[in-house]
Amino acid sequence: MENKEDYVKILFRYYSDVLEEETVETMWATIIDQGKGYYKIDNIPFYGPLVASDDIVFAEYDEDEQMLTYRETIESSGNSVIQIVLMDKEDDINSIRKIFEDLTCASERINDKYFAMEIPANVDYKLIKLKLEQLKDEGLIDYAEPCLSEKHQY
Repeated sequence: MENKEDYVKILFRYYSDVLEEETVETMWATIIDQGKGYYKIDNIPFYGPLVASDDIVFAEYDEDEQMLTYRETIESSGNSVIQIVLMDKEDDINSIRKIFEDLTCASERINDKYFAMEIPANVDYKLIKLKLEQLKDEGLIDYAEPCLSEKHQY
Protein backbone atom coordinates (compact mmCIF):
# COMPACT_ATOMS: atom_id res chain seq x y z
CA MET A 1 0.00 0.00 0.00
CA GLU A 2 1.40 3.35 -1.03
CA ASN A 3 -0.24 5.65 1.50
CA LYS A 4 -2.22 4.09 4.33
CA GLU A 5 -4.52 7.14 4.60
CA ASP A 6 -5.83 6.37 1.09
CA TYR A 7 -7.06 2.91 2.15
CA VAL A 8 -10.02 1.64 4.14
CA LYS A 9 -11.26 -1.80 5.12
CA ILE A 10 -14.76 -2.74 3.97
CA LEU A 11 -16.80 -5.55 5.45
CA PHE A 12 -18.72 -7.94 3.18
CA ARG A 13 -21.37 -10.27 4.63
CA TYR A 14 -22.80 -12.98 2.37
CA TYR A 15 -23.53 -16.68 2.02
CA SER A 16 -20.43 -18.54 0.80
CA ASP A 17 -21.02 -21.54 -1.45
CA VAL A 18 -17.42 -22.60 -0.78
CA LEU A 19 -17.83 -22.60 3.00
CA GLU A 20 -21.56 -23.38 2.85
CA GLU A 21 -22.30 -20.81 5.54
CA GLU A 22 -22.90 -17.13 6.21
CA THR A 23 -19.49 -15.49 5.90
CA VAL A 24 -17.83 -12.21 6.76
CA GLU A 25 -14.82 -11.05 4.80
CA THR A 26 -12.99 -7.74 4.91
CA MET A 27 -11.20 -6.25 1.94
CA TRP A 28 -8.92 -3.29 1.41
CA ALA A 29 -10.17 -0.52 -0.84
CA THR A 30 -8.90 2.86 -1.98
CA ILE A 31 -11.02 5.91 -1.40
CA ILE A 32 -12.63 7.24 -4.58
CA ASP A 33 -15.17 9.65 -3.04
CA GLN A 34 -15.63 9.26 0.69
CA GLY A 35 -18.56 11.70 0.74
CA LYS A 36 -20.51 9.52 -1.70
CA GLY A 37 -19.25 6.30 -0.09
CA TYR A 38 -17.40 5.15 -3.25
CA TYR A 39 -14.39 2.87 -2.90
CA LYS A 40 -12.27 0.78 -5.28
CA ILE A 41 -11.56 -2.80 -4.18
CA ASP A 42 -7.82 -3.39 -3.89
CA ASN A 43 -7.47 -7.12 -3.26
CA ILE A 44 -8.74 -10.44 -4.56
CA PRO A 45 -11.78 -11.67 -2.63
CA PHE A 46 -11.27 -15.11 -1.08
CA TYR A 47 -14.84 -16.35 -0.82
CA GLY A 48 -17.27 -13.71 -2.02
CA PRO A 49 -19.39 -13.88 -5.13
CA LEU A 50 -20.01 -10.15 -5.11
CA VAL A 51 -16.95 -8.33 -6.36
CA ALA A 52 -13.52 -8.45 -7.98
CA SER A 53 -10.56 -6.15 -7.48
CA ASP A 54 -10.82 -2.73 -9.11
CA ASP A 55 -14.64 -2.81 -8.85
CA ILE A 56 -16.05 0.44 -7.48
CA VAL A 57 -18.45 -0.18 -4.64
CA PHE A 58 -20.74 1.82 -2.40
CA ALA A 59 -20.13 1.24 1.31
CA GLU A 60 -21.36 3.04 4.38
CA TYR A 61 -20.71 2.86 8.09
CA ASP A 62 -22.94 0.24 9.70
CA GLU A 63 -23.71 0.68 13.40
CA ASP A 64 -24.28 -3.06 13.94
CA GLU A 65 -21.05 -4.04 12.19
CA GLN A 66 -19.11 -1.06 13.61
CA MET A 67 -17.29 -0.50 10.31
CA LEU A 68 -17.69 0.39 6.64
CA THR A 69 -19.98 -2.21 5.08
CA TYR A 70 -20.56 -3.11 1.43
CA ARG A 71 -23.96 -2.13 0.06
CA GLU A 72 -23.68 -2.44 -3.73
CA THR A 73 -21.35 -2.50 -6.72
CA ILE A 74 -21.39 0.81 -8.60
CA GLU A 75 -19.06 -0.09 -11.47
CA SER A 76 -17.63 -3.47 -12.47
CA SER A 77 -13.96 -3.59 -13.46
CA GLY A 78 -14.52 -6.50 -15.82
CA ASN A 79 -12.13 -8.62 -13.76
CA SER A 80 -13.26 -12.10 -12.70
CA VAL A 81 -12.48 -14.22 -9.64
CA ILE A 82 -12.02 -17.98 -9.75
CA GLN A 83 -11.74 -20.14 -6.62
CA ILE A 84 -9.43 -23.13 -6.89
CA VAL A 85 -9.04 -26.07 -4.53
CA LEU A 86 -6.30 -28.68 -4.84
CA MET A 87 -7.64 -32.22 -4.73
CA ASP A 88 -4.47 -33.84 -3.34
CA LYS A 89 -2.66 -32.50 -0.30
CA GLU A 90 0.63 -33.67 -1.80
CA ASP A 91 0.37 -31.31 -4.78
CA ASP A 92 2.31 -28.05 -4.52
CA ILE A 93 -0.09 -25.12 -4.50
CA ASN A 94 2.63 -22.69 -5.58
CA SER A 95 3.36 -24.66 -8.77
CA ILE A 96 -0.36 -24.60 -9.66
CA ARG A 97 -0.51 -20.86 -8.92
CA LYS A 98 2.59 -20.35 -11.11
CA ILE A 99 0.81 -21.96 -14.10
CA PHE A 100 -1.86 -19.26 -13.91
CA GLU A 101 0.58 -16.49 -13.03
CA ASP A 102 2.32 -17.26 -16.34
CA LEU A 103 -1.10 -16.67 -17.97
CA THR A 104 -1.22 -13.20 -16.27
CA CYS A 105 -3.57 -14.20 -13.44
CA ALA A 106 -2.65 -13.02 -9.95
CA SER A 107 -3.79 -15.07 -6.98
CA GLU A 108 -3.97 -15.00 -3.21
CA ARG A 109 -3.35 -18.17 -1.29
CA ILE A 110 -5.57 -18.99 1.67
CA ASN A 111 -3.94 -22.25 2.78
CA ASP A 112 -2.12 -25.26 1.26
CA LYS A 113 -5.20 -26.39 -0.65
CA TYR A 114 -7.15 -23.28 -1.65
CA PHE A 115 -6.52 -20.01 -3.48
CA ALA A 116 -8.51 -17.29 -5.18
CA MET A 117 -7.35 -16.14 -8.60
CA GLU A 118 -8.17 -13.05 -10.62
CA ILE A 119 -8.63 -12.96 -14.37
CA PRO A 120 -7.93 -9.41 -15.59
CA ALA A 121 -10.59 -7.89 -17.85
CA ASN A 122 -8.21 -7.77 -20.83
CA VAL A 123 -7.26 -11.47 -20.66
CA ASP A 124 -8.96 -14.05 -22.90
CA TYR A 125 -10.70 -16.36 -20.45
CA LYS A 126 -10.88 -19.22 -22.98
CA LEU A 127 -7.17 -19.97 -22.44
CA ILE A 128 -7.57 -19.90 -18.66
CA LYS A 129 -10.70 -22.06 -18.84
CA LEU A 130 -8.88 -24.65 -20.98
CA LYS A 131 -6.10 -24.89 -18.39
CA LEU A 132 -8.62 -25.10 -15.52
CA GLU A 133 -10.48 -27.91 -17.29
CA GLN A 134 -7.22 -29.75 -18.10
CA LEU A 135 -6.08 -29.64 -14.46
CA LYS A 136 -9.56 -30.68 -13.31
CA ASP A 137 -9.62 -33.61 -15.76
CA GLU A 138 -6.21 -34.67 -14.42
CA GLY A 139 -7.71 -34.74 -10.92
CA LEU A 140 -5.40 -32.01 -9.63
CA ILE A 141 -7.95 -29.27 -8.92
CA ASP A 142 -11.57 -28.34 -8.77
CA TYR A 143 -12.76 -24.77 -9.25
CA ALA A 144 -15.70 -22.40 -9.02
CA GLU A 145 -16.50 -19.19 -10.90
CA PRO A 146 -18.25 -17.05 -8.26
CA CYS A 147 -17.56 -13.72 -9.96
CA LEU A 148 -17.39 -14.15 -13.73
CA SER A 149 -17.60 -10.80 -15.49
CA GLU A 150 -19.58 -10.31 -18.68
CA LYS A 151 -16.25 -10.00 -20.54
CA HIS A 152 -15.38 -13.59 -19.56
CA GLN A 153 -18.69 -15.26 -20.29
CA TYR A 154 -19.08 -16.97 -23.63
